[in-house]
Amino acid sequence: MPGEQPHLYETLDERFRTGRCQAGDSRLEVLHEGCRWAEGPVYVPAGRYLVWSDIPNDRLLRWDETTGAVGVFRSPAGYPNGSTLDVQGRLVTCEQGNRRVTRTEHDGSVTVIAERYRGRRLNSPNDAVVRSDGSVWFSDPEFGIATDYEGHRAESEIGARNVYRVDPASGEVRLVADGFQGPNGLVFSPDERRLFVSDSVADHIRVFDVGEDGTSLSGGEVFVACAQGTFDNIRFDDEGRLWAAAMDGGVHCYDPDGTLLGRILVPGTVANVRFGGARRNRLFIAADTTLYSLMMSVTGTPALPLGR
Repeated sequence: MPGEQPHLYETLDERFRTGRCQAGDSRLEVLHEGCRWAEGPVYVPAGRYLVWSDIPNDRLLRWDETTGAVGVFRSPAGYPNGSTLDVQGRLVTCEQGNRRVTRTEHDGSVTVIAERYRGRRLNSPNDAVVRSDGSVWFSDPEFGIATDYEGHRAESEIGARNVYRVDPASGEVRLVADGFQGPNGLVFSPDERRLFVSDSVADHIRVFDVGEDGTSLSGGEVFVACAQGTFDNIRFDDEGRLWAAAMDGGVHCYDPDGTLLGRILVPGTVANVRFGGARRNRLFIAADTTLYSLMMSVTGTPALPLGR
C-alpha cells in the first residue's frame, strides 16, 4: 500500500500515521475542472454518482462513478450550497439564492422544507444534516445575501445567524442554536448524541449535546480552533476522527480528543469534503474550481442516517 507522500500528507501527531490516515492514494485525482466555485459534494450510493454545487454558476453538477461523465443535474438551482441525503435517499439542498432548504423527490420534483422562521425569510441556508428520526438541521449564515456573487444581495430579516431544526412530522422550523458569527458546516457524531457546527467567521468548531428527545441542544463550547485556514464543512470517519475542510489550510484531521493529527495538503482553497464510494473510503474534495477525489484507508460514516 502506498506510504505517506510529503507533498500530500502532513503528519502532526503520530496517531495520524498509526491510524493509517495517510496510507491511501499518493496523489489527488481530478474528477472535474471548470467550476466557478465548487461546494457541497454528496455521494448517492443507489446511483453511484456524486452531486455537487457550482454556486456562482447557479447549478448542481453530477459526476457518474461508473463512466466518469459529468453533466448538469439542475440549472438554475437557486445558487445551491451544501446538500445531504435524507432517510429515504432523497437529496436535501440548501439554496442560498432562494433562501430556502429543499428536497428533491424520487420523481425529480422539488419540495420546500424550510424558507421562513417565525414569518421572516431565512438568510441563506448553507449546510444541512439529517438525523435518523427524519429531522433536518441546517445552518443559516448571511453569505448568500452579502453580495450578488453567490445569491442575491439583501438585508437579513432575522438579524442573526443561527442553526435550525425542521420537524419531520409538522414541518415546524425551530431555532436550536444561536450566537454564531458565520455558522457553516454541521455534522452529528456517529451516535447522534452530539452536533458539531463550524463557524467560518469565528474560525472554530463548536460542539453541542443533543437532548434526550432529539429536538434540542445544550452546551456549545468550542471543540477546536482553526490553527491554519478557515473552517468550512466537517465530516466523521468511522473511528470517530473529524475531518474538516479548512479552506487555505487544506483538509484537517482531528482526534476525538480535539488534537490536530494531520492534514491533507490540497492545491487551492478547500470548501467541502465528503466520504463516498462503494466502501465509503473515497474522499471527495471540492476546492476552488475543481472536484478532486482521494482513495483512502479510512472509512467515512454511513451516507444515510441509520434508523434507531
